[in-house]
Amino acid sequence: MLPPSTPEIERHRSRALGTYFTAAALTSIAYIATFTVASLAAPEITGSAGSSGWPSAVAVAGTALAASLLSSVMARRGRRAGIVLGISIAVVGGVLAVVAVMAVSLPLLLVSSALVGFGNAAMNLSRYAAADLFPVDRRAGALGFVVWGSTIGAVVGPNLVAPAGAVAPSLDLLPLAGGFGMAFVFLLAALAVALLGPRAPIQPHLDEPTRAVGERPSSQRRLLGELVRRPQGRTALVALVTSQLVMTLIMTMTPYHLHAEGHGLETVGLVISAHTFGMFAFSPLSGRLTDRFGANAMVLAGFSVLAAAGLLAAVKPDSGTGLAIPMFLLGVGWNLGFVAGSSLLASEAPRGDRARLQGASDAVVWATAAAASFSSGYVVATASYAFLAVVGAGVAVVLAVAIALDQRSSHALSA
Repeated sequence: MLPPSTPEIERHRSRALGTYFTAAALTSIAYIATFTVASLAAPEITGSAGSSGWPSAVAVAGTALAASLLSSVMARRGRRAGIVLGISIAVVGGVLAVVAVMAVSLPLLLVSSALVGFGNAAMNLSRYAAADLFPVDRRAGALGFVVWGSTIGAVVGPNLVAPAGAVAPSLDLLPLAGGFGMAFVFLLAALAVALLGPRAPIQPHLDEPTRAVGERPSSQRRLLGELVRRPQGRTALVALVTSQLVMTLIMTMTPYHLHAEGHGLETVGLVISAHTFGMFAFSPLSGRLTDRFGANAMVLAGFSVLAAAGLLAAVKPDSGTGLAIPMFLLGVGWNLGFVAGSSLLASEAPRGDRARLQGASDAVVWATAAAASFSSGYVVATASYAFLAVVGAGVAVVLAVAIALDQRSSHALSA
C-alpha cells in the first residue's frame, strides 16, 4: 500500500499544476494571436482567398508532428523536458513570423506557422501532465483546469491584435507584423514559466496499470492499434478527432470571411474572442461534469452543441458580430468533447507508455485538423461560408450517431 497524500505532496501538486496553467495561458495568447493574424497575412501576400487557411493548416500539421516528437521526449526525459522544448521551438517561429510579414514571404510565413505549432502541441500535452499528478477520480478536473488556462489566451490574444497593429508603425513594422511581435513576447514569457516552475512530483497511484518487469515500451503504432480495439479507446479518439475537426473546419475561415464582408480587426477580434472563450472558460465545469456523469455522455453532448453551432452559423453568415453566438457555441461543443475525450485517454496505457499513446493520439487529431484547415479555404472559395458550416454540423451529427451505436453494441456484448 502507498501512503496517503500528505499536505506537502498536495502543495507540490498545486504548484506544478499552477505552472502548467500559466504556461498554457501564455502560449495560448501567442498561438491564437498568430492564428488570427496569419489568416489575414497569407491572402495579402498571395492575393488569393484560398490561401487564408494555409498558415493555420501548416500550424496544425506542425502541431501533429510535434505531438509525436515531444511525447517521445517526455517518455524518455519527463513531461517538463518536452514542454520546454516545444515552447523553445515556438519562440523561434515567433521571430520568423515577424520577418516573414516584413519580407512579404509566404514560404517563411508557413515555416514560422509550423514552428509555432510546436508550442501549441506542448500546451496541449501539458493537460495530460496535469492529469498524471492525481488519481483517476481527480484527473478530469485537473485536466480541465489546465485547459481553462487557455481562457486567458481566448480573451486576450485576439483583442491584442488591433492594438499591436496600431503600435507597430512606431517601431517601423507593418501592422500585421505587430501582432506577430506581440505573440513572440508571450511565447518568451511562457518559456520562462516552464523553465522556472517547480518540477511535478512523481507520485504513483494504486490504480495505475504497469508493464511487466523487463517488458519493452510499445511503439506508438501498436499503442494506437490497441486503443481502437477497446470501446472506450475508440470513443476517446473519435471524440478528440471530431471535436478538433469540426471546430477547425469552421473557425479557420471565420476571420477571413468577416474581413471579406468588410468588417475590421475589432470585429474579427470580438468574434474570435467569443469562440475561444467558449473553448476554454468552462473547462473546470466540463471536468466536473465528466467526473460526475461519465465521459461518454459528455462526448455526445459536445457533438450536439457542435452541430447546433454549425447550423446557426449557416443561417446568417453575414451578421458580423452576430457570428459571436454560434462561434461561442462552437467553442463550448469543442470543450465538452475535448475534455471528456482527454479524460478517457488519460489512463488508457501503463505509465511508461502513456505519454507515447497520448502523443500519437494528438498527432492523429492534429493531422486531421490540418486537412480540415487546408481544405476549408477552398470550400469557401468554391461554395460559401454557410455551406462550410453545414458540412461541419453534418460531420458532428454522423459521428455522434456512430459513437452511440458503438456504445450500445459494446454494452450488449458485455451484458
